[in-house]
Amino acid sequence: MTSGGSGSATPLMQQYREIKARHQDAILFFRMGDFYEMFYDDAEVASRAIGLTLTSRNNGGAAEVPLAGIPVKAAAEYLRRLVQQGHRVAICEQVEDPKLAKGIVKREVIETITPGAVFADDLLDGARANYVCAVAMGRDTVGKQGGREGDRVREQIGVAAADLSTGELRLFLVTAADASAVLARLAPRELLLVRNAAHAELDGALQVVEGALVTEREGWEFDAQLATDELTRQFAISSLEGFGLGVEDAAVVGAAGALLRYLRELQPGGLPHLARPVVERPGGVMPLDEMTRRNLELVESLRGGEVAGTLLSVLDRTTTPMGQRQLRQWLLAPLLERDAIDARLDAVMVLVRDPVGRATLREALDGVRDVERLASKAAAGRATPRELRALGDSLARLPQVAAAVHAVLAHANQGGAQGGVLARMLHDWDDGADCAAQLTRMLVARPPLLIGEEDTIAPGVDAALDELRALRDGGKDAIATIQQQERARTGIGSLKVGYNKVFGYFLEISNANRHLVPDDYQRRQTLTGAERYVTPALKEYEEKVLSAAERIEARERELFEALRREAGAAIRRWQAVARRVATIDVLASFADVAEREQYVRPELHDGFDLEITAGRHPVVERMMAREKFIPNDLALTEEAQLIVLTGPNMAGKSTILRQIGLIQLLAQVGAYVPARKARLPIVDRLFTRVGASDNLVRGQSTFMVEMSETSAILHTATKRSLVLLDEIGRGTSTYDGVSIAWSVSEHLHDAIGCKTVFATHYHELTQLANELGGVRNFTVAVREVGDQVLFLHRLVPGGADRSYGIEVGRLAGLPAPVITRAKEVLALLEGEGEQMAARLTADGMQAPASTRRRGPRLKHQLHADQLGFFAEPVAPVDAAATRLKAAVTALDTDSMTPLEALTTLAALKKGAAAP
Repeated sequence: MTSGGSGSATPLMQQYREIKARHQDAILFFRMGDFYEMFYDDAEVASRAIGLTLTSRNNGGAAEVPLAGIPVKAAAEYLRRLVQQGHRVAICEQVEDPKLAKGIVKREVIETITPGAVFADDLLDGARANYVCAVAMGRDTVGKQGGREGDRVREQIGVAAADLSTGELRLFLVTAADASAVLARLAPRELLLVRNAAHAELDGALQVVEGALVTEREGWEFDAQLATDELTRQFAISSLEGFGLGVEDAAVVGAAGALLRYLRELQPGGLPHLARPVVERPGGVMPLDEMTRRNLELVESLRGGEVAGTLLSVLDRTTTPMGQRQLRQWLLAPLLERDAIDARLDAVMVLVRDPVGRATLREALDGVRDVERLASKAAAGRATPRELRALGDSLARLPQVAAAVHAVLAHANQGGAQGGVLARMLHDWDDGADCAAQLTRMLVARPPLLIGEEDTIAPGVDAALDELRALRDGGKDAIATIQQQERARTGIGSLKVGYNKVFGYFLEISNANRHLVPDDYQRRQTLTGAERYVTPALKEYEEKVLSAAERIEARERELFEALRREAGAAIRRWQAVARRVATIDVLASFADVAEREQYVRPELHDGFDLEITAGRHPVVERMMAREKFIPNDLALTEEAQLIVLTGPNMAGKSTILRQIGLIQLLAQVGAYVPARKARLPIVDRLFTRVGASDNLVRGQSTFMVEMSETSAILHTATKRSLVLLDEIGRGTSTYDGVSIAWSVSEHLHDAIGCKTVFATHYHELTQLANELGGVRNFTVAVREVGDQVLFLHRLVPGGADRSYGIEVGRLAGLPAPVITRAKEVLALLEGEGEQMAARLTADGMQAPASTRRRGPRLKHQLHADQLGFFAEPVAPVDAAATRLKAAVTALDTDSMTPLEALTTLAALKKGAAAP
């Protein structure tokens, strides 16, 4: 911080410096009366960031201090803009009444606002959680007896995530390979890392959250023992065993402790709303890597990260903010346990079968506001009168929600169905009736935003308050009476009683009537065309009214704060209520979409086979008339585990790949799927690599991105995985590309044995069906009518031998001469390729099938020779030249003496001259 000499600083600036020294990484909003002032570097940064006028303040000497300020009443908008730009803002308030202060008013920082630690609605997205995450490294010994020689030590990563706006706390213990999937799923706004730590294992994980604000903390704050003390103190427990945490979980415990310490610094008033942690270990949910999440467009589209055009946009028919957030989390965390999946599917089934009951349930949910965040605000002492009433109104709707769920379950029981998760939601149901009644009874129906603006506490709640209101309202009536009396007494019909904060109540008389003013009128203010007066009677009533108004505000504040404390003290109840409402809301949304879009319940099993009948893409079909979307069947079995999918451009290969992935994911989320029938296994991982692009920020070309993603699949996939690949090897030369695509396919088939669909334009790969027993060829059919190509979008057995790229270019609007020339070039290349294949075969350069290594035959590897079209025509093969070339290639010129070289050259010359 740039500052002048402290010796000449005023007491106010000395106070500022002391506070700023404790919050050097934040912009300090320093309360001075009705303004927040910023000084020195803070003023300069804020003036650039949010367009404030930069002025200066004398520092008690010759130095001028840069200064910028904002009105307290307008602070919310400026604060939002600063935080959205990634700045931290420390709010320093006056914590004593200036009238009672002796010397400088006492000031303290009451909170520090960061992108990951906010409560204000204008800084939050109601449809998604707002996490701040701490990440810590640890080690785990893998072996029968940890620590013995020969045991393998692997890196562990602990991730602690908290949403300050809801009080949610989640702990994840993952391997380095899955850390990126967890962080991508959480999408934190802020990350806590160990200062100056270099962990290569974290690089990939941190790249998926590049937009997060990074906060570095000292390494000792991540110490597991200190963290244990922090956690046990926060949750008033004796040990962490109750959370399922042991000594082997040091990494995640350390991360949780560092996160807790950081949040306490941001919120000096405490964290009473922080919920007990939910611990998630590997095996419960499916990790989704960045490429799969991106390619399937689950929650963000490829077009700028929008929600429109995503799976989330199709499924989101939720009616509550909690449901919206829950739906997003479910889509990013498919389940791996069949019982848990079936429990959700059972709930969706009973809701699908009872459309009337479902409609009643959704109507009841529609009146429930964001209970989770409203309750957190109440617990943190931040809820406004309007927000507290919203909490009460929401809780008052819960009996209707419960009644609607009971009706749906009763209808299901008549048909012999079980309610699954839906039935569990009613176990120990808490509708908060006592608190709802208290809140709605004590608060007026439409409270003001702040105490003092209008009445907040309802009439009849407090006798003392009612008496003060009667006095205030009676005083106002009396003032109106005074106006009528004075008009009659003076004969001045235009006389009026007014009020302002500076002069209080007054009688205003125009200059034209000034000669009629009685002698007992006391002049209070002179205006251009009028005079303002006061009388002893008006002063008496003014004192009564103003005194009553002040006492009313004080009493309302006292009653409201007591009510808010009472509601906030039950935060654990409201958090449990919010989770149940969110779950019910998502299940109802699944059922509503299933009925509207004609989805079916998937049949899940523990085997290998994947069979989809008339499968559809849930997003693409929404964008067109349903009768225009062409459904497709697909089966992956032990005997046909890898499908090579060929076909022309624009035929829909990528759409088919994505719809397979989305159907599998939806099933494991616990939702119905877009198909006529689906018999699906539970896969441990889903990989979808479709297309690629440069990543210039990370210094990676398109092909490097493609190879990196393919490498991740080959190192991570297991026999239980589902792999969906598109155009592997297209980013390099034809020979390289075919070779890589071939070897990747062999590895997936032979070494991993997983279910795979491989879409490609390399028609050479169709030979895999002849080489590998578990490979089948499929293509997307087209129909040629003259020069026109019709894309049928129908998946049929067999392989394609053309890509129809020129036809696609014509459809895209390439000039006619370009299309004509392209067809001529293609014909020449294809003819040259056939001639080259014939010559190679005639010269015996293709070995017998019995001795060849498994791979594409040379007669299909012709694209590598396409450069011959632009060079000289290929001459007929000369046997003598071939022998001479072989002899020269075999020479070891490095070991030859000059004499041997001359002798060899003479022999080669003689051989070349021979017939």
